[in-house]
Amino acid sequence: MARVLVVDDEENIRLVLRTLLKKHGYEVTTAASAEEALATIEDDPPDFVIADVRMPGMSGIDLVRELSSRGVEAVTIVMSAYGSVELAIEAMKAGAYDYVSKPFKQDEVLLALRKAEERESLRRENARLRKQVREQQSLGAMLGKSSAMQRVFRTVEKVAGYDTTVLVQGESGTGKELVARALHDLSPRSARPFVAVNCGAIPEALLESELFGHKRGAFTDAHSDKKGLFEAADGGTLFLDELGELPLQLQVKLLRVLQEGTVRPLGATADRPVDVRVVAATVRNLADEVKEGRFREDLYYRLNVLQVDIPPLRERREDIPLLLEHFIEAHNGRLGTRIRGIDAKARKLLLAYPWPGNVRELENVVERAVVLAEGDVVTADDLPDRIKEPADPARVVLESGELSIKKMQRFMERTLIARALEKTQGNRTAAAKLLEISNRALLYKIKDYGLR
Repeated sequence: MARVLVVDDEENIRLVLRTLLKKHGYEVTTAASAEEALATIEDDPPDFVIADVRMPGMSGIDLVRELSSRGVEAVTIVMSAYGSVELAIEAMKAGAYDYVSKPFKQDEVLLALRKAEERESLRRENARLRKQVREQQSLGAMLGKSSAMQRVFRTVEKVAGYDTTVLVQGESGTGKELVARALHDLSPRSARPFVAVNCGAIPEALLESELFGHKRGAFTDAHSDKKGLFEAADGGTLFLDELGELPLQLQVKLLRVLQEGTVRPLGATADRPVDVRVVAATVRNLADEVKEGRFREDLYYRLNVLQVDIPPLRERREDIPLLLEHFIEAHNGRLGTRIRGIDAKARKLLLAYPWPGNVRELENVVERAVVLAEGDVVTADDLPDRIKEPADPARVVLESGELSIKKMQRFMERTLIARALEKTQGNRTAAAKLLEISNRALLYKIKDYGLR
């Protein structure tokens, strides 16, 4: 039974509507003012609100605005004896669903309620379907319907239950910590701690103490015993982000922990047992780092028992609309904005942009656009210049904040190949000549970069 709250300062109007609506199967409560209505709604939110526009104190339109700001999902219909188009428009802008003029006919009120019920039913069904689709296109906090991300989801689900180390590889901003979190949440360790540390963000002199702990007096500022992150994660999962930044001497100690299942804090004389699953992540290619002598080969093989490779956003563009919808919804909830979507021009620009900063950059752009948007739709004017204006590859990468030379090289190479293919209308032989590489090399790179 749908619940309706009638708000009107005239007692006879409240009585007429209560009698009418109860007769037609609605559960009805009444309030003599907007202030009384708000107090009622705090305790028991209705499905629908029918409110007079002009009342002493807070008006019906102000009530609509207040309900909206509080996140009350009740559908609102307003009434007024002053039946002007301007009032109707103002009520709709405030968030009302429909408008009924006083004096009203009973059928008008019932029709407005029936329409509102149909609309609410469709909204709930759409929300249910969106949730169902999202559940099929998500894993933990990760979203993706592309075949590349679906492969990542299947891999994570498959390896989560095995108590072994996992190496997560992907560019900056692709969501490596989200993969680590999903591995933890889907594992038998999910009720125990998940501890994350960025190995590149801690000064080298402090990193050993952070990871393994220290005893009082172990060094100048060690005024008391301190547990390391391995002990903090005991029974759970330790996520070592940017593992490629780990100094060689600490790589030796990490290998020992993985092999022996014990840690020795700085200044201690005995080992302590720890039960930790390690998930490591890096933007570097550790196999190349091993060849260059910057990463221990034995540690690499000990870590790389199971590997998860996260594709960059430019290689899974079909996921961008899904991510846009998710980030708009998330920022609406966090910032109190009411952005409904993105217009066609802005969407086209967002789909065409190469996203060197990946999903993290996309989220930042959406947050900026949600804040700057003048209306309830994001337009091209709300986007950063680097997205609106065609720019050379170097400028795109630099403005995204990326500093990786390796990523810059790959990004520029991919951009040049895409331009050559566009110029030759997809003729690979002609494109290879323009690029001054062999046809075979071009075919390999097209596959490597996910170009069509």
